[in-house]
Amino acid sequence: MLFSSITFLYMFLPIVLAIYFILPRKLKNFWLMVSSFIFYAWGEPKYVILMAITTIVTFFMGKYTYAMKQSNRTGKAKLAVVGTVVFNIGLLAFFKYADFFIGNLNALLGLSIPLLNLPLPLGISFYSFQTMSYTIDVYRGEAKPQKNPLDLATYVALFPQLIAGPIVRYQTVAGQLTSRKETIGGFGDGVVRFVTGLAKKVLIANQAGAVFTSLGALSVNENSVALSWLSSLAFTLQIYFDFSGYSDMAIGLGKMLGFEFLENFNYPYISKSITEFWRRWHISLSTWFRDYVYIPLGGSRKGKIRTLVNILVVWLLTGFWHGASWNFVIWGLFFFVFLMIEKLGFLKVLERMPKAVAHIYTLFVVNISWVIFSYDKLEVLGTNLGNMFGLNGLPLWNERTTFYICSYGIVFIVFMIAATPIPRLVWERGKEKITKSKALLGGVECVLEPVLLVLLMVLCTMSLASDSFNPFLYFRF
Repeated sequence: MLFSSITFLYMFLPIVLAIYFILPRKLKNFWLMVSSFIFYAWGEPKYVILMAITTIVTFFMGKYTYAMKQSNRTGKAKLAVVGTVVFNIGLLAFFKYADFFIGNLNALLGLSIPLLNLPLPLGISFYSFQTMSYTIDVYRGEAKPQKNPLDLATYVALFPQLIAGPIVRYQTVAGQLTSRKETIGGFGDGVVRFVTGLAKKVLIANQAGAVFTSLGALSVNENSVALSWLSSLAFTLQIYFDFSGYSDMAIGLGKMLGFEFLENFNYPYISKSITEFWRRWHISLSTWFRDYVYIPLGGSRKGKIRTLVNILVVWLLTGFWHGASWNFVIWGLFFFVFLMIEKLGFLKVLERMPKAVAHIYTLFVVNISWVIFSYDKLEVLGTNLGNMFGLNGLPLWNERTTFYICSYGIVFIVFMIAATPIPRLVWERGKEKITKSKALLGGVECVLEPVLLVLLMVLCTMSLASDSFNPFLYFRF
C-alpha cells in the first residue's frame, strides 16, 4: 500500500488514527503493531510471517546479548550479535541476491542452475538493518533490551517507516516506544510535513517520472543528445522528490503518532562536493554504514591506505544494498572513486573554487550517477551514457527536442528551484511580513497555511484519481 494512494489516504490512515487516539495509552502500541502488520500484509501477506520471525529472533537475541554482557561473558554476547547479523544478512541474501549469484555463476561456469524467482519481501532491506542495529546497540551498551516483545514488534513493523525508511535506529525511538506524548501541535506539524511530502511525490516526482518514461520510449530516430540529458535530469528530479517526499511523509506520520524520526534529506542538490552530498542524501543509510561498518573497520584512524580500503568496502556494500544488479555495484564504485579523490586532496581544491563551479561539478557527477542507477541492463546503460556524450551519432538537437523543451522546460526549472531551500525561505519570510503587518495580523496568517494544505491535498487527490502513473522507486530496495 503506497502512502500516495487513495486507499491509504482516505481509508487506512483515518481509521488507524481514529482508533489510535481513542485507545488508552497501554493499548496504543498494540494497535500500532496490528495496523502495521495489516499495512504490510496488504502488499505482502505471505511475508508477514518472515517479518514476525525476524522480530522474535531479534527479541530473544537482544535479551541474551544483554544477559551475557551483564555476567561478563563477552564472548557469548559477541557470538549472539554475530548470529543475529548472520541471520539477517542470510535472509536478505537469500531473498534479494540468490538469483543474482545463481545467474552470474551460470554465466561464469556455463551452468544451468534454475533461478528461484522469489519475490522480494517489501522493506526487508530497511527492517533487516534496524533489527541488526538493535542487537548491536544492546551489545555496545547504547540501548537496553526491550522487555516487551510487542513493543519491539511495534518498532520493527511501524508502518510509517516500514517499507522505505528512513532507517530508524532503536536507540532513537527506544524512549518514545513507552513514554511519547501526542500533542495537537505535534499532530499539526505532522500533517504539514505529510502533505508536503505527498505533494513532492505526487505533483513533482510523478510528473518528472512520466517524462523520464516517455523519453525512454523514444526510438533512435526521435532521440538526440539534448534529450538524453533531459532524460537524465528527469530521473535526477524524480528520485529526489520520490524518496525525500516519502521520507517527509514518514516523518510526518511519526509526528502525528508522537514519534520523532531523524531527518533523512537536507537539500542534497545544493551540495558543493560529493562528500557534502552524502551528508545530505539518505542520511539514515549513510550514518548506518558509518557507525556499523566504516568505524568498526577502523574508519580513518589507521592511515590513508586503510581508510581508502574502508571507504571501498562501504561503497561496495552501499551499492549492493540498493539492488542485485551490476549497475548498483558500478554506482557504488563510481561514488567511491570521487569520494577517494576528494579525500586525497581535491576537497580542499573545491573549497577554494568559486561556489558555482564546485556546485556544477557536484551536480554533474550526481546526475551521471543517477544514469548508472536507473538502468539495470548494462547494455542499455552504455547506450544511454554514449548518447549523452554524442558517441552514438545522435544529433545534438531535433524537432522532438524542441517539443519537450517547450513543454517541460519551465516546469523543470520550477522543480529544480523546489529542490533548494528557496521555497521554504520565501514562505517563512512571507509569514514574517504578514505577522508584522497590523492590517493582516490575526486573519490571513491563521488561514493561509491550512488553505494551502487543503489545496495541495485536493490537487494530489485529483492527480491520483485521474492518473495511474504512481510508481515508488525505493519499493524495489
